[in-house]
Amino acid sequence: MDVRIRVGLNLQRLRKARGLSQEELAHAADVHQTYVSDLERGKRNPSILVLDRLAKALDADLVDLAARG
Repeated sequence: MDVRIRVGLNLQRLRKARGLSQEELAHAADVHQTYVSDLERGKRNPSILVLDRLAKALDADLVDLAARG
């Protein structure tokens, strides 16, 4: 599986598990909602800094976003 797809699926899973909308997550991570949407669909290649902000906003570890299966 492409790493962008895996990150997107993990991002969406973690976001939903925490009861956050894309907009709420975007605000907490200081990115735009459409960027979160694109990430969840595997359409963007985020920087490590953005991934770190998203992980922190989700109260998760950075490795959780790239975890397999």
